[in-house]
Amino acid sequence: MRNHVRALRTERGWTQLDLAVQLGLSRQSVNAIEKEKFDPSLPIAFRIARLFDLSIEQIFLDEG
Repeated sequence: MRNHVRALRTERGWTQLDLAVQLGLSRQSVNAIEKEKFDPSLPIAFRIARLFDLSIEQIFLDEG
């Protein structure tokens, strides 16, 4: 699933580790989400959306 996580993170000047700590994930998990190699679970997607103050649909793009 395509997403805007990397762009949102870099706009805020955060490293992958900064984002991982805020989400309670590993840096490797954040990297995998950004590279679209891993789709986050719905609870993680909600945490990401809340952190960036956006809706899930504004961050994750359904290619269906």
